[in-house]
Amino acid sequence: MNRTTASSRFAPRSLGLSLAAAACLAAFGGSALAQEKVLRIAMTAADIPRTLGQPDQGFEGNRFTGIPMYDALTHWDLSKADAPSVLVPGLATSWKVDDKDKTKWVFKLRPGVKFHDGSDLTADAIVWNVQKVLDKDAVHFDASQVGVTASRMPTLRSARKIDNLTVELTTSEPDAFLPLNLTNLFIASPAHWQKKFDAAPGATPADKAKAAWTAFAADASGSGPFKMARFVPRERLEVVANKAYWDPKRTPKVDRVVMLPMPEANARTAALLSGQVDWIEAPAPDAMPQIRQRGFKIESNAQPHVWPWQLSFAEGSPWLDKRVRHAANLCVDREGLKTLLGGMMAVPKGTVPPGHPWWGNPKFDIKYDVKAAQALMTQAGFSAAKPVKVKVQISASGSGQMQPLPMNEFVQQSLKQCYFDVEFDVIEWNTLFTNWRKGAKDPSANGAHATNVSYAAMDPFFAMVRFTSTKTFPPVSNNWGYFGNDEFDKLIADARTTFDDKKRDEALAKLHARIVEEAPFVWIAHDVGPRAMSTKIKGFVQPRSWFVDLAPVSMD
Repeated sequence: MNRTTASSRFAPRSLGLSLAAAACLAAFGGSALAQEKVLRIAMTAADIPRTLGQPDQGFEGNRFTGIPMYDALTHWDLSKADAPSVLVPGLATSWKVDDKDKTKWVFKLRPGVKFHDGSDLTADAIVWNVQKVLDKDAVHFDASQVGVTASRMPTLRSARKIDNLTVELTTSEPDAFLPLNLTNLFIASPAHWQKKFDAAPGATPADKAKAAWTAFAADASGSGPFKMARFVPRERLEVVANKAYWDPKRTPKVDRVVMLPMPEANARTAALLSGQVDWIEAPAPDAMPQIRQRGFKIESNAQPHVWPWQLSFAEGSPWLDKRVRHAANLCVDREGLKTLLGGMMAVPKGTVPPGHPWWGNPKFDIKYDVKAAQALMTQAGFSAAKPVKVKVQISASGSGQMQPLPMNEFVQQSLKQCYFDVEFDVIEWNTLFTNWRKGAKDPSANGAHATNVSYAAMDPFFAMVRFTSTKTFPPVSNNWGYFGNDEFDKLIADARTTFDDKKRDEALAKLHARIVEEAPFVWIAHDVGPRAMSTKIKGFVQPRSWFVDLAPVSMD
C-alpha cells in the first residue's frame, strides 16, 4: 500500500499523544476525580473536536462536543434502541412553514432556558447564531465555523426576531428538509461571547472577534446538559453536569465526563483493558473476544451510516464509465469484510436498505459477483494485463471511519481480481474531512479518483441530496465528485418542495433508486457503531443513530 510522507509522520505522533493523554488521565483520575462519578471516554479523533459551538472532526464532534454542551432548535431522539431516531423539539417547541411563502419558517422557542453563563435564551440568541456563520458583516462572524455549518444547511439564508420567543428563518428556496438540517446548528451564548470580545486584545474589531472566539472555545457556554470544566487541546476535554438543565429526562447522572483523543484502535483497546478509560469507540476487531473475556461489554446497533468510496466525475476519472462503477460494486467481498470486522458491519444494498421508505427498488443489484464484474471490465477495455489505475484518498482513523486501514486494504485486494490497481493516499482524518468540501478538482485531492469519508444517512439531505445535486458542488457542500445533472436536480426538487411526508418519501424513493443505478459510490459497508465499555456503565442506550446521548449514562 502506498502512503504519503505526511501521513506516515502523523501516525506515530498521534499514538504518542494519545498514550500521554491516557497516562495523564490515569494519574489525574486517581486523585482529584476520585470522589466524583466520572465517565472516561476514548474517541477515535486525533484531537478534541472544536468546542466553540460548531464542532469539527466529522460527526464525532457533534457527538462529543456538540450534543453534550449545546442545544439546537431541533434534536434527534436518542432514547430508543429499537426504533429509528426521529426529530423532536429542542430549543424550539414547534415550527411551521408559511402557508403562502414556503421559504419562511416560524419557530416558537422554549421559555425559561438559560445558557451556562446564566444568560437567557431568546430569539436574539438564535438570530446571533445564524449570523455567526452566514452574515459576513456581523462583528461575531467566524469563517472557521462556516464550512461545517453552511454545507449542512445550504439553503438557510437569514433569521429574524418576531418576538422574544419567536424567530423566523428564511431559506433560498422551499426546503422541507430544513428542520432536520437545523440539528447541526448549535446555539452558543451571545452574552458570554460578548464578554470575551470586550476583554479581547486586537487593533480592529475583526482581530478582537477572532481572539474572542479563541477565548470562547477554551471557556464555552451553551445550554446543553453538560458544561465545560477543563480543556487541553490535543489531550483532553472535561465536562460536568448541568444540574439546571431544562429537560429533567436529560439531567446528567454522572458528575463529570472526560474525553480523550485516541486515533489508534489498539491504543484505545489497551486503555480500556488497563482501566485507564471506561468506554472506547470502535475497538480493534481482533481484540473483541479478549474484551468480552475480560468482562467488558460491546454495544452495537444498525444505524444509518454509510462507509463508501465516493467517486470522482472530473475529467479523466476512470469512474466516468458506468461499467467500471458497477464492476467495483460487484467485486467487493462484503461478507468477507464483515468477518474481518468480527461481524461489526452490515452489508449494504445502497444508501438505505430494502424495506426503507426511500428504497425505491433500484434496477442495479449491489452484490458479490466477480464474473459479472470481470465481464463489465472486459467490455470497458481492462484486463489482468491492463488494469485500471485508481487512487483513493483515505484516513488512518477518524469519526465513523470504522477501521479504515485494514478495511481499505481488504477492498484493495478484493478489487484486484476484477482488474483494479488501487493506490492509497493516506492523510490525517480532519484534513480528509476538510478536503471533502474542496472537491476532486482541488489540489488537496492530490490526484485522487475517490475519497473514503463515511457519512450519516439520517435525513434526505445528508443521505442523498448533498452528493447528487449540481447545487452542492464544492465548496457549497459535499458533492466531492461533481456528480449530477438535470435529471437528478429535478428529482431532488420534487422531494425538497414536497411538504407531505408520504409524497416526499415517494419522491425520495425515486431519487434513491436512480442513485444506486448510476452508482456515484462504491457502497462498501454500513456501520453498526461498535463501542466497548465497562460493566460499571449503566443506562446507556445505543440508538439507531450515529449519535448517542451521554446524559442518561450512570456509573456504579
